[in-house]
Amino acid sequence: MSNTNSRSSPPDRFSQLFDHYYERLLARLEKLERRSPLSKRTTQLLATLALSLTVAVGGYGGYRLYRRRRTERTLGKTLVRRNSGIRSKDGTRTIYVPYKDRTSKVVIHPTKDTTFDAHRRKFLQPSKATGMQSDVPPVDVKPGLNLAFVHQFVALMNIMIPRLRCKETGLLTLHAVFLLLRTYLSLVVARLDGEIVRDLVAGKGKAFMLGIAKWLSIGAISSYTNSMIKFLQSKISISFRTRLTRYIHDLYLNKSLAYYKLHNLDGGVGQGADQFITQDLTLFCDSAASLYSSLGKPLVDLVTFNFQLYRSLGGLALSGLLLNYFATATLLRRLSPPFGKMKAVEGRKEGEFRALHARLIANAEEVAFYNGGPTEHVLLDQGFKELRKWMEGIYRIKVGYNMLEDFVLKYSWSAFGYLVTSLPVFLPALGGLTQVTANESSARRSSSASAELVEHTDKSGGRMKQFITNKRLMLSLADAGGRMMYSIKDLSELAGYTSRVYTLISTLHRVHADAYFPSRGTHAELFSLADVQGTLQKGFDGVRLENVPVVAPSLYPMGGEELVDNLSFVVRPGEHLLITGPNGAGKSAVSRIVAGLWPTYRGLTSRPRNDGQDGIMFLPQRPYLSPGTLRDQVIYPHTEMDMQTAGRRESELQAILEQARLGYIPEREGGWDTRKMWKDVLSGGEKQRMGIARLLYHEPRYAFIDEGTSAVSSDVEGLLYETAKAKGITLVTISTRASLKRYHEYTLTLGLGEDACEYEFVRIGTERERVGVERELVELRERLGKVEGWRERRREIEVELAEVWVAAKEGEMEGGEGEGESRRAGGEGEGESRREGGVLEKPGYVGEEAAS
Repeated sequence: MSNTNSRSSPPDRFSQLFDHYYERLLARLEKLERRSPLSKRTTQLLATLALSLTVAVGGYGGYRLYRRRRTERTLGKTLVRRNSGIRSKDGTRTIYVPYKDRTSKVVIHPTKDTTFDAHRRKFLQPSKATGMQSDVPPVDVKPGLNLAFVHQFVALMNIMIPRLRCKETGLLTLHAVFLLLRTYLSLVVARLDGEIVRDLVAGKGKAFMLGIAKWLSIGAISSYTNSMIKFLQSKISISFRTRLTRYIHDLYLNKSLAYYKLHNLDGGVGQGADQFITQDLTLFCDSAASLYSSLGKPLVDLVTFNFQLYRSLGGLALSGLLLNYFATATLLRRLSPPFGKMKAVEGRKEGEFRALHARLIANAEEVAFYNGGPTEHVLLDQGFKELRKWMEGIYRIKVGYNMLEDFVLKYSWSAFGYLVTSLPVFLPALGGLTQVTANESSARRSSSASAELVEHTDKSGGRMKQFITNKRLMLSLADAGGRMMYSIKDLSELAGYTSRVYTLISTLHRVHADAYFPSRGTHAELFSLADVQGTLQKGFDGVRLENVPVVAPSLYPMGGEELVDNLSFVVRPGEHLLITGPNGAGKSAVSRIVAGLWPTYRGLTSRPRNDGQDGIMFLPQRPYLSPGTLRDQVIYPHTEMDMQTAGRRESELQAILEQARLGYIPEREGGWDTRKMWKDVLSGGEKQRMGIARLLYHEPRYAFIDEGTSAVSSDVEGLLYETAKAKGITLVTISTRASLKRYHEYTLTLGLGEDACEYEFVRIGTERERVGVERELVELRERLGKVEGWRERRREIEVELAEVWVAAKEGEMEGGEGEGESRRAGGEGEGESRREGGVLEKPGYVGEEAAS
């Protein structure tokens, strides 16, 4: 008798619905064929019309495409907008991006300060569960699958998905729908595979062809589903990257000058942030977007396929599957190398190697003058050698782990799957064989000659269909489980990328909030970033320093070096100041403190509130020429839209260049819209005069000029200073040229005293300054009076050295009279020639005696 097991395969509604409409379609076609002999001809006519319509539509579309491209080649593409940057009052930027023959409008909203304040506690005050004891997140937290990784990833997700109703939420929801649809299609394909094999073995041609039609239909839907999953994954990745990049840019390029302090004061991200923002951020977003499908989809597949196998194979098979999952996960987890830590170190070494090349590019001219190519070659080779060794070590570790992973997930799981699918065949009481329904069996018995043959056929077909279905489910289940196991390695790599991006954002928050604290149980280093007690006041009509120590800061948490002790001075409107002193005395440091680049460790620093017009402006030692047009070089940091909004015209720019003695530049370079690498086009003097032209364009109330005219001749320099003073600009000049005193009212001399930490602030032309100059002249006269004594002593030393040299030569004469005579003659001639002009030159060994 046949095995009467209570388990039966659940009806597939999709298959039933497809069978229902397919049978109705076949019935209608058969009815049309029986009704009229012209139905076949009518069908051919309809097919011909459909084909003709398809060809006509395709031809028309191709003709339109050809005509548009021919028009573009003839007339060229015309852009709607040339100036793409528009900034509103609230900081919102509107950018028009040209695309084909039109422009796309992109509106970028700035990140609010309240958002930064809300996120700061997630980056500067991590939870206790992360294992971080300090309020400031350390950069050397070991990346890995731990609670710190969870905290970091959740903090970044708050940036990537800022609210429930956003674009990213919609993309994730749509992605989830397609993932569930693919899981359902996998179930349908598994059952349909069993039916096709069953009908093929049974020789049922009509049912077999119907199954093939179903297979192709489902294949088309599955192909579209898979493509949409990959497309949505890419959209999620670029959406995550857009959110993070804009967030980082708003922190990196804000008024706190984080782009300067991050590298020169904090040092928390090593050589630079470019590696973090460009490469590490991209890898993190790609990994996070793929994690949603590589981890979410297999998890749904595991639950669904395990439930289907439980209904088909019983509880024993499900228990074995769960035990296999647990054993595999435990084995791979314990034997898995620390991929997260290795990825983090690899990213750091990649950044260091990239920084070496960037440094060489930035200093190519200086290296070429020194002929330092071989030395730089050695440094680059060493950097790449370290990177190569680390990557080779990772590859060697991956060989053994990939062998274990491949064997366990592919071959051992496949063998275990065959064992599970064989349970209904060899152990039907434990595994359970799904039988054909009673209606199907009775229908087949009525058309069969022998009931036993029918029963045997039903059992064989049922076993075949069920085995193929279970095999398909097991293969899909093994694939889902394999992807789950592979995701352990992906999670480890994601932990490394997460650590890098989290370190960058936490460091930016630390710079933005000046959140520098000493470690617990320790005191802050003197003049370190944790020891800043001074005040920077903005809104003062002038420049004022009160008891401010000028300190060259070191990277956090080290303390800086004091250059000037308690500097105090005030510059009012019209009181031009010249800051002078020897190299290393701290002249440029004063401008950095006033600009806010360096902290005010003690005392009070006051300055105007605004930068540029009606405020303060700084001209550094090295003029910066931005990429862009010639117009952009004059109005920097303004854009062309800012210039037009302010009502400025190109005629004014031409007049400004004439005042800066650069009026010939527009004609020479081809107009205001010419784009070139201006740092290579303009000479050193032209670069400095371009900086003066920017000063004349913005017309600030106060201007710091740090060696801004060192490459300009004295006559042109005087004209530039007179022009700037005529526009009402109060100048604070940093220079060692004494000729600039005539354009200033005060001098601030640094580097005085025995330890070079004292200073003197005097008014030019006063009695005090005259006395100081006379005192300096007296000191110089005293030194000059000693010159004659020094010369006499030098002559005595030369005579003594000459006698020693002659005595040494006479000692050598004892070796031979002829040779001695020749040497004496040569020595006397050489001695006479070297005494010309009162200067005596000796051979190398005599010079060494003189030096001793």
